[in-house]
Amino acid sequence: MTVFTSTGDVDPFLHVALRRGDKIYCESDAMVMMEATLDLKGRMSGGIGSAIMRRFANGESFFQQHIEAVRGDGDCLLSPVLPGALEILDVGTRQYLLSDGAFVAATSGTEMKVRMQNIANALFAQSGGFFVMETSGTGQVVVSGFGSMFQLEVIPGKDVIIDNSHVVCWDSTLHYEISVTTSSSASSGGLGGMIGNLVNSVTSGEGVVLRFSGSGKVFVCSRNRDAFVEWMKKEVSGSKTSR
Repeated sequence: MTVFTSTGDVDPFLHVALRRGDKIYCESDAMVMMEATLDLKGRMSGGIGSAIMRRFANGESFFQQHIEAVRGDGDCLLSPVLPGALEILDVGTRQYLLSDGAFVAATSGTEMKVRMQNIANALFAQSGGFFVMETSGTGQVVVSGFGSMFQLEVIPGKDVIIDNSHVVCWDSTLHYEISVTTSSSASSGGLGGMIGNLVNSVTSGEGVVLRFSGSGKVFVCSRNRDAFVEWMKKEVSGSKTSR
């Protein structure tokens, strides 16, 4: 049986212990180290159509890394793209939807599917656009968050509003809406309401938020991943310009 363990206090590795015959799959370039008893191959899981949709939904490469213990038990170390915490999710009776770049690795009994969002969510979404990643099957899925990770429990009658750039993943049974305002009383009808919501978003610094309702879990990270990505792009662009 494959065992996932998060190891390290700051920017942890994902330590994976595999028994002979075990298989896992992970995001492209996640492998840091593996023992010689393991084999690593790049595969296009689910065919070209699924690969294209995963590319749009989660920014993944067309090919995933598949690691198998073919010559005996073996260990490997994986690392997410962004620095931050890891969360090991048990999936089966509970499934999750994932934000951009959250997926790290999963056991072979699971599958990452693509769900189409409604038009309203897709137009405002920074995570996935018209498509969003969803877990299926039974096993474990590992996700990463930029910075520290925190688990929120959403209960009926108490909606939770979260900045979109801090959401890592959420229970698939939860209802969610994407908005540019945190006010439930703000006018939302017609062009005037839309402009008012946009002005409120700009002046408050809220940006896009997700409103969750129902019953389930939401995992959030402490750092704004979108702001970090934009900063990195500017730094790279600036360094190229200065040469």
